[in-house]
Amino acid sequence: MSVKKDDTVKVAYTGTLDNGTVFDSSEISFKVGAGQIIPGFEKAVIDMEVGQEKEVKLNSSECYGDYNPAMVTEIPRDKLPKEQEIKEGMMVLMGLPDGKQIPARISKVTDEKVTLDLNHPLAGKNLNFKIKIIEIS
Repeated sequence: MSVKKDDTVKVAYTGTLDNGTVFDSSEISFKVGAGQIIPGFEKAVIDMEVGQEKEVKLNSSECYGDYNPAMVTEIPRDKLPKEQEIKEGMMVLMGLPDGKQIPARISKVTDEKVTLDLNHPLAGKNLNFKIKIIEIS
């Protein structure tokens, strides 16, 4: 039995960047075709069988998309809590007008302004995966 659309699969995977840095290693279950994971990963598991292993290299367009400079914004420093120490590289949640929150990475801090990057941390990066199918249901 091989993986097809609408199957629920359990996979073990290790994800690396082109320089060999491991960014994630885990087991996940997802429904194929439901858009629960990045498109390239979902496409890679189609036709695989239980126990089969595969290595795939995905372009950024098949993952989190290209890095978008328009998703970088500056806000006044006083818009963030004064009691919280703000540092470059920190992740913060930004409130949207509809009440939802989205993660943003602080990319620069000055006395007056904070630069927020709303791109996914892996946007613009090619990703490599070693995938093993554990279960198909």
